Amino acid sequence: MSTPLNDTLSVKRDAPRPRSFSRPFWQATRDNKLLIQYCRRSGRFQFFPRATSIADGNRDLEWREVSGRGVVFSYTIARRARESFKGHEPFAIVVVTLEEGVNLMANLVHCEIDAIRIGLKVVPFWAPLPDGTHLLMFEPAR
Repeated sequence: MSTPLNDTLSVKRDAPRPRSFSRPFWQATRDNKLLIQYCRRSGRFQFFPRATSIADGNRDLEWREVSGRGVVFSYTIARRARESFKGHEPFAIVVVTLEEGVNLMANLVHCEIDAIRIGLKVVPFWAPLPDGTHLLMFEPAR
């Protein structure tokens, strides 16, 4: 019998305080859209939001909407947690490789421990935050 994961959706989270270069990312989450930066010079996507390209340091970046579909690259099961997550164990933290080739770290929800594996196909799940933005999480693709 598989052990269910806690989805951590009931954990109280503060609204983000975006910096100027991450504001488009957070604004898009209001509509459950995932935007990631694209460097026009290098032709590469990057995440997390930055003021300059990680490829060559230039500022020629644009925001592109992506599906958020990807696969689990790595994961861990948290069985002990800091104060705000205490009592919500176990929960999963995953690194997901998006179709565009960038890795994102997030919680995995709506999944049992025995179902998690490297290569698991996932899709975005948007957890609401107090200010109307959403926190990106992932759930197994159905």
